[in-house]
Amino acid sequence: MAENTFNAGTPNPGPEKPKSNKNGLIYGILIAALVGTWGYMYYDKSQTSKEIAIKENQLDTISNSRNELQAEYDAAQARLDDLISQNSRMDSLVKSKDKEIADMKGRITSILSNKNATAAQLAEARRLIEELKSRTEGYVATIERLEGEKIVITGERDYARKERDSVVVVKDSLGKRVDLGSVLHADNIKLSPINVRKNGKEEVTSKAKRADMMRVSFDLNNRIATSGDKEIYVAITAPDGAPLAVEALGSGRFTLEDGTEKLYTVKKTVSYAAGGNTPVSMDWKQNSDFKPGDYSVEIYQDGYKIGAGKVNLKKGGIF
Repeated sequence: MAENTFNAGTPNPGPEKPKSNKNGLIYGILIAALVGTWGYMYYDKSQTSKEIAIKENQLDTISNSRNELQAEYDAAQARLDDLISQNSRMDSLVKSKDKEIADMKGRITSILSNKNATAAQLAEARRLIEELKSRTEGYVATIERLEGEKIVITGERDYARKERDSVVVVKDSLGKRVDLGSVLHADNIKLSPINVRKNGKEEVTSKAKRADMMRVSFDLNNRIATSGDKEIYVAITAPDGAPLAVEALGSGRFTLEDGTEKLYTVKKTVSYAAGGNTPVSMDWKQNSDFKPGDYSVEIYQDGYKIGAGKVNLKKGGIF
């Protein structure tokens, strides 16, 4: 009988189970976890980007609102300042509410200067700006009402004054006619450029280069004017339209009959004799050369122009 060579002392392990199934499960779990993590990170990043975009949009909206409110506030303030500068009553009305308006402006400025102002704060600023605009229009309406009352009162007062002063007006009118009637007339007006030689002899010239002075001569007359001293003003105008007037040489200003002032070249007190012609001569010697061209002269007494004349000076030279 054959011997059994099987070793009874060594146990039979049987067939081994494959390890690949167990490892595949672990890898699957890891991959799933990794994919989940990536998915969560992508989702979280996406949500964060959306939140940032929303916040940026909100900030842009607030910034635009603040800019719009600043423009409205500037316009409202300019309107108020313009009305105050044009109307004293507006100024007094606003001054009576100085504290309220100053507080309102201060709060608006504080909000609009804050770059981090909230939507609620901007809404408050808008409400205050609208109130400022409303108050401004209210002031305007009050002034218009007061001005209307003033017009009525002024009209009634003016009518009474006209009635009361009618006699005075007629009297003043007659007095003015008498004054105008006594104003002198200037005739035979001559504006003569004079050349003064070394020996002192004078001669009339037509050359600007040779003219040493201007002589104005004329006759004063008026049949109803009374005798006495009369202040006569002479105004000479150069070819360029500038008045010949130098204060250091005796020139100055006098008042016209309409209340305005005019420069005069020379003046003279003339002893006028009623009933005839009183000859007058006045010289102007300036501290600069005379220029070629047309010179004009105007003569005044008691603020009224009583005569005028003209002369032309030619260039110097042979021709």
